[in-house]
Amino acid sequence: MNADKPQKTKKTVKSPSKKTVTKTTNKQKKDKKNILTHRIEKITANFGVGEAGERLKKAESVLESLTGHKPIETLSKTTSKDWSLRKRMPIGCKVTLRGKDADDFLKEALSTRDNKIADYSFDDQGNISFGIPDHTLFKSQKYDPNIGIFGMDVCITMQKIGYRIKRRRIARRNVPHRHRVTKDESISFFSDKFNVEVIK
Repeated sequence: MNADKPQKTKKTVKSPSKKTVTKTTNKQKKDKKNILTHRIEKITANFGVGEAGERLKKAESVLESLTGHKPIETLSKTTSKDWSLRKRMPIGCKVTLRGKDADDFLKEALSTRDNKIADYSFDDQGNISFGIPDHTLFKSQKYDPNIGIFGMDVCITMQKIGYRIKRRRIARRNVPHRHRVTKDESISFFSDKFNVEVIK
């Protein structure tokens, strides 16, 4: 008697599906590179009052209303009898802005100068410093005789992606010259993004 042999079933092996590869064009790579190359690390807005007391408190209130951030006091580094200064005496206040707050404040600050910056305001590392003689030039500010008028300095620090190697705790290194922001790169960045006219 012949027993029925179990029939072998063939296993069907699915072929791996082909992955769709999207190629990026040279223009897309260039645009992505430009976006990641330059950026504003921080903006420092500073009021130099020169004395402590009630006038400094008024300057702090004005700076807080302009930036939306609570300022910190800046201290004198030296002692000067001619200027009636002693070391570590409060003589001003400042606020450091980053991200969207920095961009919004910078647009208002540039509008007080009609979006014009002198060529000498840029240094060799692409950083910018300019002054605003009267805080009432901002649209949100009005003259108050009880407060007076304060001038301010605006300092913009530029950087590229990868600058954290100079601040990290492990294997800290200096940023190579080829990776630093140049003056021409910074001028091009502010002309394109903030419509700034550089006066030479």
